[in-house]
Amino acid sequence: MQQTEDTGHEDRRQGGIQVIARAAAIMRELGEHPDGLSLAEIARAVALPRSTIQRIIGALEAEGFVEMVRAEGGYRLGPELGRLLYHTRIDVISVARPLLEELSHQIGETLVFCGVEANQVLVIERIVAERELRVVPAMGVIHVPFHTTAVGKALLASMEDSKVEKILRDTLPSGSEGVAVKRQLLADLEKIRQSGVAEDYEEYMPDIAAFSVAMDTYLGRFAVAAIVPVSRARTHRDKYLEPLKTFKAKVEARIGES
Repeated sequence: MQQTEDTGHEDRRQGGIQVIARAAAIMRELGEHPDGLSLAEIARAVALPRSTIQRIIGALEAEGFVEMVRAEGGYRLGPELGRLLYHTRIDVISVARPLLEELSHQIGETLVFCGVEANQVLVIERIVAERELRVVPAMGVIHVPFHTTAVGKALLASMEDSKVEKILRDTLPSGSEGVAVKRQLLADLEKIRQSGVAEDYEEYMPDIAAFSVAMDTYLGRFAVAAIVPVSRARTHRDKYLEPLKTFKAKVEARIGES
């Protein structure tokens, strides 16, 4: 009798783990498609029966983790996930802000602290340098491809190759131009992985340079960048690199690496 009860408990535990894994796979796929997917499209993407997808989607929708976006049955990530992410960012900012202030004072430059939002860079905090010639970046989503900013390249360099490929499929130019850009970018990412720092000289904006490092924490993937007038960046480059790496180490030590 005891053997039967133990076996039944183990079966239920394994079944629960499987449901969670399937729900996670569905949510990851929806995260890659912010405009939404139909049940059939989700089923194909995660290789599960449509009936199984429908049951899991129904449970996730009831909790607010997914929502319907099309009358014919399209779904996307829901508002409850956004609320959880908001609280996560508040936790991250509470750790990062004093370190950002310390770093900005040390190097005398404007800093941005960024995350990832639907395959775009999201500025979630900034410290503007107190000096005459300075850069004042905007908050919110940066609507440019990842590979055109130091932050974007630092984040790409911190990702697995399969994730990088997915992002580049959606953001690189088509045709021979895209092939050439990708070849150069992949070479740049290897250099960034070796040096730990991504650099951008007027790629994102004329007269502006940036130096960035990425952090992979248990609260998510983030990056910090020093935003510098390009005239100053070329002569003072070396004074930014080690402080940025030290900032990365401090944030990962306080939040925890993933």
